Amino acid sequence: MAAVFLVTLYEYSPLFYIAVVFTCFIVTTGLVLGWFGWDVPVILRNSEETQFSTRVFKKQMKQVKNPFGLEITNPATASVTTGITLTTDCLEDSCLTCYWGCSVQKLYEALQKHIYCFRIATPQALEDALYSEYLYREQHFIKKDSKEEIYCQLPRDAKIEDFGAVPRSCYPLVALLTLADEHDREVYDIISMVSIIHIPDKTYKLPCRILYQYLLLAQGQLHDLKQLFMSANSNCTPSSSPSPEERNADRSLLEKAGLSESEVEPVEENSKDCVVCQNGSVNWVLLPCRHACLCDSCVRYFQQCPMCRQFVQESFALCSQREQDKDKLKTL
Repeated sequence: MAAVFLVTLYEYSPLFYIAVVFTCFIVTTGLVLGWFGWDVPVILRNSEETQFSTRVFKKQMKQVKNPFGLEITNPATASVTTGITLTTDCLEDSCLTCYWGCSVQKLYEALQKHIYCFRIATPQALEDALYSEYLYREQHFIKKDSKEEIYCQLPRDAKIEDFGAVPRSCYPLVALLTLADEHDREVYDIISMVSIIHIPDKTYKLPCRILYQYLLLAQGQLHDLKQLFMSANSNCTPSSSPSPEERNADRSLLEKAGLSESEVEPVEENSKDCVVCQNGSVNWVLLPCRHACLCDSCVRYFQQCPMCRQFVQESFALCSQREQDKDKLKTL
């Protein structure tokens, strides 16, 4: 039909035919290149240009104080038979409850119950939700502001060397941190923290590490605590310390250059500067890759992470401009 129309138009007037074709070409080119600013589907653009032009949304963050801290001490020495050492750092008096061989299904059912049924604010609440689907339980009292090392181990009469083949139906260790004082549960938004820990055994010998950490809020919310990947520009290797001969050689070179050791500025081992401008301090976290690598000035120019090249869907600031101004005033 279109061909018949064009032939008829050409027979009527060749000049008018050329003008119509040229006008259609200009309009099509303008739509493809986006001259008119219309939001029309463009087939000829590649996917990278289309995603690059998308807007990066800034997440509105809410600052919440976490009263719990837990890490593994000497993970290389931990095992199911020898036990594990945990270091706690809590802002208030707390209670550490460890569940060995906790059922995976019952644990996640318990976390769902925290959202929809009742709050897991005490060890007894978690035990009621687990229906005693664990092998052994031990409990420790943690004093506030004291980094205590807690040694946890299965009883020797249990004679457990592993937790079966992969995939497993139970976690080696689940650590629950709760506030000991009932008054503190009304002060903090976060009322408990669940840490799922992998411990190597006879069958599964991967290194000991924390698999997941969940923060449980008093309002019935559940948040997955994830690690941020900070940009650290290592300018020197602290593991290799120079020998006395190398130090004397460096000192003689400095003296020849007219510099003393006190005049040389120390090099920071881990600088938290922006990976782009190397001037501003890192303040922005990019999602979903969780790289913290950009300052306030450079974040507006990137739709892709400069570290991993993944497209940025959202971003949030580690501290607000008001907090940065306070820090500057303290340093002055």
